[in-house]
Amino acid sequence: MSDTTPLPDDIDALKAMLAEARALLAERDLVIEQLKAQIDKLRRMQFGRKSEQLDRQITQLETELEDLSAARGVADMRRAHARANASTATAEAAPKEALPSHLSHEDHVLEPQPECPDCGQPMRALGEDVSEQLARVAAAFKVIRTIRRKMVCPCCHKITQPLMPGLPIERSIAHPSLLADILVSKFADHQPLYRQAQIAARDGVNLDPASTGRWVGQCEALCEPLTDALRRYTMAAFKLHADDTPIPVLAPGNKKTKTGRLWVYVRDDRRSGSTEPASVWFAYSPNRQGIHPQTHLASFKGILQADAFAGFNELFADGTVREAACWDHARRKLYDVHVRTPSQTTKEVLDMIGELYGIEASIRGSPANERLRVRQEKSKPLLAAIETWMQTTLAKLSKKSETAKAINYSLNQWNALTLYCEDGRVEISNVLAENALRCVALGRNNAQRQITRSRSLPIDAVPVAGPVPSDFRSGELRIITGTPRTEEDGLAVDIDGS
Repeated sequence: MSDTTPLPDDIDALKAMLAEARALLAERDLVIEQLKAQIDKLRRMQFGRKSEQLDRQITQLETELEDLSAARGVADMRRAHARANASTATAEAAPKEALPSHLSHEDHVLEPQPECPDCGQPMRALGEDVSEQLARVAAAFKVIRTIRRKMVCPCCHKITQPLMPGLPIERSIAHPSLLADILVSKFADHQPLYRQAQIAARDGVNLDPASTGRWVGQCEALCEPLTDALRRYTMAAFKLHADDTPIPVLAPGNKKTKTGRLWVYVRDDRRSGSTEPASVWFAYSPNRQGIHPQTHLASFKGILQADAFAGFNELFADGTVREAACWDHARRKLYDVHVRTPSQTTKEVLDMIGELYGIEASIRGSPANERLRVRQEKSKPLLAAIETWMQTTLAKLSKKSETAKAINYSLNQWNALTLYCEDGRVEISNVLAENALRCVALGRNNAQRQITRSRSLPIDAVPVAGPVPSDFRSGELRIITGTPRTEEDGLAVDIDGS
C-alpha cells in the first residue's frame, strides 16, 4: 500500500488495512531479526573465539612467553656472572625439570687425582655428584654404502655373492631413514616438500621436490596394508565418532585449488574405562556427498556419533547403525541466540546444559555401567527439564525466529541427543572426532592432491596410543598387516631390509 493511497471511510476496511500493515511489519521485523542474527554469527566467525583465532592467539602468547623467558635467561646469566665475580658468592640452586626417562644416557665421568694433593696418600671413594643436561644430536646426512663382496672357488670356479638387502623403493637413492624423516616432517610437522628441500640445501644436499613427492606416493602405496589394517580395527568398534572438514586440493594443470573433504573416524572408548587402544582413520573425498561416508561405513554396525549431517541418514534406515548426536552443536545454537539477545530464560537452559557436562566430567574414565547409573540418576531428570523448557518456549515463539530454529534443532534429534543416557559407552558430544581434526588445520594450506587422497595420516592415525618409537625417525618403517587365516593383526613386514 502506497503512502499516497487515500484511506477509506469505512471502519471495518480501516481495521483490515491496519491488521495487514501490522502483519507486514511483524514479518519485516522477523526478517530484520534473522539478518541481524546472521551478521552477528558471521562477525563471531570472523572475530570471535574460533579455533583458528585461538590458534593465532596461542601463537602470539607462546611468542611472548619465549621473549619473556629469553629476557629472564639474560638476567639469570648476568646474576650468575656477578656472583662468580663476588668474593662472597653463594650458590643458588635453580629448580630443574625432570628429564624424560626413556631417553638414552651418555655418561661423562670426571675422576679426581688418585693421590691426595696435600700428603700424597691414595684416595678412597667417598661418593659422587651427578648433574644432567638435555642434549640433542643434530640430524645429519650421510651416505651408506652397501659393499657386496664376491668369492670364487679355486676348484670348481663357483662364484658367490650376498644378495642385495631389500629397500622400500628399489633402485632408489632414498634410504629408509630418509624416507621416514620426509614422511614425519611432512605429515606430523607440516613441512611441505619444498621447505624440506631448502633445509637440506643448507647441508649441501639436493632434494628435488619432484623426486621426494614421488617417494611419498610410493611410500603411500607401501603403507596400504597398514591403512587397511587400521581401517578394519577402527570399524570393528561398537561406537564410532565421525566428522569431516574442508581441505584445499590442488587441481592438476591449472595450479588452482578446489575444496575436497577429509573424513575422520575415531575409535576411542577410554573415557568409559576401556583399555583397548584408540585409533583414528582418515578418508579423502572430492566432495561432501553422502555416498562417501556411506561407503566408508558400509560394514559398520553399532552407534555412530556425529553431527546432524543428512548424508548419514541412509545408514540409520535399517537400524543396524544407531545415531548419537552431539550436545556441543545443540548448545552452540542456543548460545548464539543468547549472545545476541541475552535473557534469563536462555541463561537457565544453558546452565542446565552446563550441568550435564559437569556430570560427565565427574564420571570420565569410570566403567560404562557406573557412567550409565550416574546418568540415569542425575542426567535424565535434567534432560527432562530441558525438553520441557524447549517445548514450552517453542509454543510462544514464531516458527521463523532464530530461537525457534535453535530449539527445533535439538528437538528434531532429541532421541539421538539422549541416547548417551541409555548406554554408558556413548559420549555426550562428538569432541573426540573434532579433536582428531585439529592436526589437519595446521597443515591445511600445504595440502596437495597426492597427499589428501591418502586414507590415513601419520601420528594421529595409528592403532596404538603412545609416543612414536625412538628408532622410527632413524629408519625402520614397519608395516603391520592382517595375517591370513587368523583373527589377529600380527604379520610384520619390514621394508628396510632388516
